[in-house]
Amino acid sequence: MTDAKAYATVTAAYWGFTLTDGALRMLVLLHFHGLGYSPFDIALLFLLYEFMGIITNLLGGWLGTNMGLRVTLFAGLILQILALSALSIVDPSWAVGVSVIFVMVVQALSGVAKDLTKMSSKSAVKLVAGEDGPSLFKWVAVLTGSKNALKGVGFFLGGLLLALLGYQAALLSMAGVLAIVLLACWMTLTHDLGKANRKVKMKHIFSKSREINLLSAARVFLFCARDVWFVVGVPLFLTAQMGWGFTAVGSFMAIWVIGYGFVQAAAPKFIKGAGDTQESAKAARNWAFALTILPILIVLSLQTEVDPALPLLVGLGLFGLVFAVNSALHSYLILAYARKDGVALDVGFYYMANAAGRLVGTFLSGLAYQMGGLTACLWISALLVLVSAIFATSLSQHSVSRA
Repeated sequence: MTDAKAYATVTAAYWGFTLTDGALRMLVLLHFHGLGYSPFDIALLFLLYEFMGIITNLLGGWLGTNMGLRVTLFAGLILQILALSALSIVDPSWAVGVSVIFVMVVQALSGVAKDLTKMSSKSAVKLVAGEDGPSLFKWVAVLTGSKNALKGVGFFLGGLLLALLGYQAALLSMAGVLAIVLLACWMTLTHDLGKANRKVKMKHIFSKSREINLLSAARVFLFCARDVWFVVGVPLFLTAQMGWGFTAVGSFMAIWVIGYGFVQAAAPKFIKGAGDTQESAKAARNWAFALTILPILIVLSLQTEVDPALPLLVGLGLFGLVFAVNSALHSYLILAYARKDGVALDVGFYYMANAAGRLVGTFLSGLAYQMGGLTACLWISALLVLVSAIFATSLSQHSVSRA
């Protein structure tokens, strides 16, 4: 099997996984909100999921480099099937503490699964596109954009399945579909894509590159700024304050992520110097500073007499557009900086930072919403984006291409 065919197989599996991952998040959030859990309790359900992403990306990059991406992909799919099946046994009669602990542990398995499949797919892009900057930007933008669009479909699917099938049946149906995806991959994927020519020691899992370290720091704060309102704040605001139903909330979150995915996929077409490492680093700085303004404008508009639905939906739509371009630039830069022999190590370290940002953002989302509502979430988001922009500024001043 050629590298291109192996990449296509890994990507198709990632798409299938992404649908279940998005649906699972919406299922858990809406189901446990309906059971009366507080915003902070709901945030706790996702904390281990994000924390395990930190560990998984570090160790998964090392594992993929030494054993090939086939191993990490299969492991991710199997763990997600187990997680979906285990979550289906949660019973409303359980004590709140027992349910929270059980779901946190099972969500941790799902977090491991997600980051194993993500690392496998993103690393494969570098091996197919090589060092050709414009081609590399195009491949990674299409993969990342399509993944996020499908995750948006997953949000809609989660709300819809919860309304139509109920919690348990929805989870089991997704596990069954993912089992079919696993079987198809098992039958077609045989190439040891991503396996290094030499064994890599555990001590090499941490990046020694200034560029990758700066980019990873910018990524931490960028994704923290998104998730501080995205994970708990906005879905609960739409449900509790605006009276939206499960399907409506899932649909809005789906449309937001789908639109964000399409913008990501198209990003190389309207970014000046796309595929040039230095110009892309400068663009990442400029787009990050532009993003800083949007949460502030949303907060100010919510203080007026206007129906909050209009400024919120329009503002978050603009946030998604600018955020998508930022994310696409980061996704290109990490592959441009990564070493071809051992790419999974550099990509794993970078997505470890991504997971750290999501972890902190998830925690802050529940805490900030419970203490100060959506307004607190958005003010914190603006501050976090500003810090990300500062790291991106340092990156643009020191950016060099790595072979």
